[in-house]
Amino acid sequence: MGKDVIIACDFAGAKETFDFLDRFPGKKPFVKIGMELFYAEGPSIIKEIKARGHKIFLDLKLHDIPNTVKKSMAVLSGLDVDICNLHASGTKAMMKAALEGLTRPDGTRPLLIAVTQLTSTDQEALEKDLLIHEPIDQVVLHYAKNAKECGLDGVVCSAQEAGIVHEVCGEDFLTVTPGIRFADDAAGDQKRIMTPAAAKEVGADYIVVGRSITAAADPAAAYERCVREFAD
Repeated sequence: MGKDVIIACDFAGAKETFDFLDRFPGKKPFVKIGMELFYAEGPSIIKEIKARGHKIFLDLKLHDIPNTVKKSMAVLSGLDVDICNLHASGTKAMMKAALEGLTRPDGTRPLLIAVTQLTSTDQEALEKDLLIHEPIDQVVLHYAKNAKECGLDGVVCSAQEAGIVHEVCGEDFLTVTPGIRFADDAAGDQKRIMTPAAAKEVGADYIVVGRSITAAADPAAAYERCVREFAD
């Protein structure tokens, strides 16, 4: 998989999701399915979207004791998604267990990436809420290095940190970057944001775009704009 735009399908249910995907005739965009939709519809929505020909980033951000995460990843590996994730803050032991659980008997598995810090978290929240007093880019980099050491394929980080992650962890270590907005869009609840064109310049591998596409009057046109600015 190369550079691509992933649409965050943060919808409440299946009907809304499929009504949205039907607005892309002839196209099969890469989609992200998060907790709200997965908890509402369960594995069936993953199977239906895969049957329609879409690649899927299953964004459940697992974070628990290593054995629980290992068993959960073993279940998710059967859904044939393309990317799964977990929280890097769950420790190296958890990440290693997750990778073991996700790997099928034949040795294949989805890509596994680790969330470093959410793009809704800024330096003030990092220090006041989490009692982490290092600069946020250094925290992200430390978590990325841990993920690479554990054999993961990449991280979720803001596009602002994509460059330094590649510099330290290598160009083949994936950076999946949410918090993407067009220059003329509102930031919403995101703190560390970037435009698709700027994310391309700093070397992000994938951008995750939600409301800039899903709330657009013409989602297909907004998606094509993202692809032009980021991937073309």
